[in-house]
Amino acid sequence: MKRLAALLALAAFSAAAWAGPKTVTLSVPGMTCPACPITVRTALSRVPGVSKVEVDYPKRTATVVYDEGKTTIAALEKATEDAGYPSSVKAQ
Repeated sequence: MKRLAALLALAAFSAAAWAGPKTVTLSVPGMTCPACPITVRTALSRVPGVSKVEVDYPKRTATVVYDEGKTTIAALEKATEDAGYPSSVKAQ
């Protein structure tokens, strides 16, 4: 039983260690003025694992490069929502 637990822990660690950068584009329709992207960019930049954020005010989107071993899309969406700008993954 201890071996199984050790193997499962090693597998979980290995998956996180091999996780690489991912890119997601979020739709942020609540951005209504040119100052809004600053708040959205700041909120997303503070999420652990985020390495790059580009906010496009005219398109109402935020493109985020993040480490999937350190954060999730749900955490990114929560960060924008907590900043007052609910977001969702933009349909491709």
